[in-house]
Amino acid sequence: MAVAVLLRQRALSSPHAVSCRNAVYTSGLFSNSDLHSKVNSTSLRFWRTYHNSGKFDLTDLTHPHMWYPKAREKKRNVFLHVGPTNSGKTYSALKRLEASSSGVYCGPLRLLAREVAQRLNKVNVPCNLITGQERNEIEGAKHSSVTVEMADMTTNYQCAVIDEIQMVGCKSRGYSFTRALLGLCSDELHVCGDPAAVPLIQRILEATGDVVTVQYYERLSPLVPLKSPLGSFSNIKAGDCLVSFSRRGIYKLKKRIEREGKHLCSVVYGSLPPETRTKQATMFNDDTSDLNVLVASDAIGMGLNLNISRIIFSTMMKFDGFCNRELTVAEIKQIAGRAGRYGSKFPVGEVTCLNPQDLPLLHSSLKSASSIIERAGLFPTFDLLSLYSRLHGTDFFHPILERFLEKAKLSPDYFITDCEDMLKVAAIVDDLPLGLYDKYLFCMSPVDVSDDISAQGLVQFAENYARKGIVRLKEIFTPGTLQVPKTDNQLKELESVHKVLELYVWLSFRMDDSFPDREVAASQKSICSMLIEEYLERFGWQPQDRRKVLGGAQKLLQEYDVSQMNKYFQEVNPGPK
Repeated sequence: MAVAVLLRQRALSSPHAVSCRNAVYTSGLFSNSDLHSKVNSTSLRFWRTYHNSGKFDLTDLTHPHMWYPKAREKKRNVFLHVGPTNSGKTYSALKRLEASSSGVYCGPLRLLAREVAQRLNKVNVPCNLITGQERNEIEGAKHSSVTVEMADMTTNYQCAVIDEIQMVGCKSRGYSFTRALLGLCSDELHVCGDPAAVPLIQRILEATGDVVTVQYYERLSPLVPLKSPLGSFSNIKAGDCLVSFSRRGIYKLKKRIEREGKHLCSVVYGSLPPETRTKQATMFNDDTSDLNVLVASDAIGMGLNLNISRIIFSTMMKFDGFCNRELTVAEIKQIAGRAGRYGSKFPVGEVTCLNPQDLPLLHSSLKSASSIIERAGLFPTFDLLSLYSRLHGTDFFHPILERFLEKAKLSPDYFITDCEDMLKVAAIVDDLPLGLYDKYLFCMSPVDVSDDISAQGLVQFAENYARKGIVRLKEIFTPGTLQVPKTDNQLKELESVHKVLELYVWLSFRMDDSFPDREVAASQKSICSMLIEEYLERFGWQPQDRRKVLGGAQKLLQEYDVSQMNKYFQEVNPGPK
């Protein structure tokens, strides 16, 4: 099978490692500085003292705001910027960040963090970019743009921004937003998102003593729900975005649209590499590009600036990892709101459905308020888990985490994040001679355990690290033929390989001596992204001028020289000419 790299086959032997829902943890619980210090000695002494005196229950999580003493030393001014998509709420917060002497932006996606870093640097405000998989540190910078999991709770800022705060209620990542909300040590904290999060945030911040001000925003450009469905695919026009919630559905729609011969499509969905998503969006936005229709998943809901005239829902059902269900009001409004971006060539947005029976749900959802978010995600710190393991005299992470979560006591405003995938990884790494902190890191890593190749990569990284203390890529990957995918299955495999390379980079930033081939992994990631882009250019249509196909392959080789590729692969093949 033609893929960038072929991972040696390795099945998950643990009975706990069964297939599960697709949940990807994009980053660790702690920031980079937290990871190097590992355990806060002051808080450990505090917990030990109270535990030994019999007054402290390690599983009592009812006062999580007290986990962040530096933030509690401040009386923060918290500004909630809330409103619908395309209302200018984040713009207002970023203008304040831009004017501050020091600050941090915390976003839900690497794409957003990168966009904000570029924006600040462009206006001569030096800004670092820090995500789980990349670092770009600017000399003298007092501002940083980070993914929310990488936010540093130990640094003092004049201004901090948390974007998409409604994700505090996310089952898998909500704890990261809670951590930032409670722990950021800033004079001003600007929180942006859906009004549905306001009551919860106000309740949570009552305990902190912060001063909270709520600013409501209205949408800047009209959004018009159409009374009629799309009807024939011949009615598709430039600027349209068709939304599907499966990879297969996206490519089926792309092929059907392009079969009409009027339009070519860009595609955007979650498992595409972030670089590829950005390039696909850029081509869709480019007036000179032939790709004037977008086919996308709900990945367009945040993180990409798109010039969309009309959103067309191909379905109002979504598989959420457990079952097929109707889209929620919040999901419908978030996606529909991407049409008619303020200041773009489509100032008025339209939204409709492919099927007439879906229109009533669309119309009622756009008129309704999003369901109020009742609880925020929470996850115990490594400090707590470490002390709990000592109390029970074991370094086996799976039983410690499972037992802790069973005993955990919470206030009504919080829930424990979904730990299903972490427990599956814990069952695997517990079989290896690793310390508790190393096991914790592997459990928090961005592995997609529902993806066989991604899961195999994690197992091999952990096994090699446990056996030798160092993981070299050449011992994990078998050099082979590198070429543009020819089928959808080959494309999916290449996307999985990209996930494994991202996992290696993530681990290298936390254990750099043990994962020394970060540059190699980053280079291979770039190759994967370019080959995927080449496939997307060719898939589903035959250009009248065959030179376009040949030009694409030549462009690939010009952008990444064959001799560079051969540093990591025995043979490089750009595909058939």
